[in-house]
Amino acid sequence: MALAIKYEGMVARGELRDYADIARLGYITRARATQVMNLLHLAPDIQEHLLFLDGSVESAKITERDLRRIAATVYWKQQRELWRTRNTTTEAPACRVA
Repeated sequence: MALAIKYEGMVARGELRDYADIARLGYITRARATQVMNLLHLAPDIQEHLLFLDGSVESAKITERDLRRIAATVYWKQQRELWRTRNTTTEAPACRVA
């Protein structure tokens, strides 16, 4: 999450042009750069929670794949519901557009 915020700032300041620049800087693929940057689509309170994780067992249960599914949901209200239920089911609940 912090990396996505840092890259977003670098793009805003003109230090990086696009995801291809981000990929080169981070030695990652463009697809991975897109996955990282899509974390910026998460609701602000979810982003804040991620930024202040303490390395506990609870934080180890949060996977990037789960976050990808949540970030793909347009509405923050639905994201928050997916966030709340992420550890109570084996699969992420289906995302519905209201």
